[in-house]
Amino acid sequence: VCEWRAPETLKQMLDLEMRDTGESHQKLLQLCRDVIKYSVKTGHPRFFNQLYAGIDYYSLVARFITEALNPSVYTYEVSPVFLLVEEAVIKKMIEFIGWEEGDGIFNPGGSVSNMYAMNLARYRFCPEIKEKGLSGLPRLVLFTSEECHYSMKKAASFLGIGTENVYFIKTDERGKMIPEELEKQVQRARKEGSAPFLVCATAGTTVLGAFDPLDKIADICEKHGLWLHVDASWGGSALISRKHCRLLHGIHRANSVAWNPHKMLLAGIQCCALLVKDNSGLLKKCYSAKASYLFQQVKFYDVSYDTGDKSIQCSRRPDAFKFWLMWKALGTTGLEERVNRALALARYLVEEIKKREGFQLLLEPEYANVCFWYIPPSLRKIEDGPEFQQKLHQVAPVIKERMMKKGSMMLGYQPHQGKVNFFRQVVISPHVSREDMDFLLDEIELLAKDL
Repeated sequence: VCEWRAPETLKQMLDLEMRDTGESHQKLLQLCRDVIKYSVKTGHPRFFNQLYAGIDYYSLVARFITEALNPSVYTYEVSPVFLLVEEAVIKKMIEFIGWEEGDGIFNPGGSVSNMYAMNLARYRFCPEIKEKGLSGLPRLVLFTSEECHYSMKKAASFLGIGTENVYFIKTDERGKMIPEELEKQVQRARKEGSAPFLVCATAGTTVLGAFDPLDKIADICEKHGLWLHVDASWGGSALISRKHCRLLHGIHRANSVAWNPHKMLLAGIQCCALLVKDNSGLLKKCYSAKASYLFQQVKFYDVSYDTGDKSIQCSRRPDAFKFWLMWKALGTTGLEERVNRALALARYLVEEIKKREGFQLLLEPEYANVCFWYIPPSLRKIEDGPEFQQKLHQVAPVIKERMMKKGSMMLGYQPHQGKVNFFRQVVISPHVSREDMDFLLDEIELLAKDL
């Protein structure tokens, strides 16, 4: 999975210095080999470290094509095929959300999609902000789960809303937002004289893989006139599965949705869409700067296909093409099988964990996040308490260091909500097998036998 080297060692090995004269082709080829050798092989079936993994070869071919053509998706005249592809993909994704119509745009990451949504909700709440800025506005507040992605705080900071104006709503033992707590916090904000404008629900939290109760949250948003954004960057792909789409029940009531096909569906980084229920041109109204040198209104074709004015970017990659070519190749049933297979393997791992001494689940997962502790033999007879927890906290980092230096696999860990370090195993890649699940557990036991 990786050929681990310390940063200073790798700097010396790679010869990173740029010089006045170019290097020979032989030297360049060797550098390319070294870059490949010492990079993490995220396509390896034992790379479990992040919410993306594996490789889809149709998506890879699509990337070869777009890299060679070097397009920028802002006007039809310079990117005719890719604009039509993006339109077709967005239309299909909107169908899976359950909207009759909508709009959307592909962005460089779920974090950017969340920022887009936050800004769009604010613009809908007070359109004058586009020209007049923040001065004179009431204190705007938004609400999100305490298990939300950290991009919500970043977006609030970046947009001038302020992180103190993000109200984090308590979650239950499974990591789901508690609707009653949301109602309390909305009422509290109004009593304080603040102006609530947005609720961000999460469909597939980063650590626990939790899905907020979207229907109940939508009820509260409708009652108080709040924009509902669903960050389904991780969990959105469950919509493709007839078996698992129930996890996102109620998502059709959202005003906007972030969905990253580069995660569970393997569309290749980056492939991230913001989808908007409004079809009246709200995206364009919010973000348009009407650059006359790019978006001339007297062109010889229908300028409604010049979608670049819906974006905060100028140059923009044709990320939808990777997803489109893969979807064309596999069909919806092939994508559905990809989701079903990943969740079936996660369930297999859960059942194997239950059979093995020393492994302890945090909770029964409902998605592909399998969170567990490994308790080495030396700790199994120690009574649970501060000393036990302090020692257990050190176990996962040691095992992670050993697996990285050995290069056998990559598995993430973290402390979370008062719980000491535990492993978070995520199943995504269709190249992963039951044998890989067995290997993961065997390898942890092997790496920790002396702890």
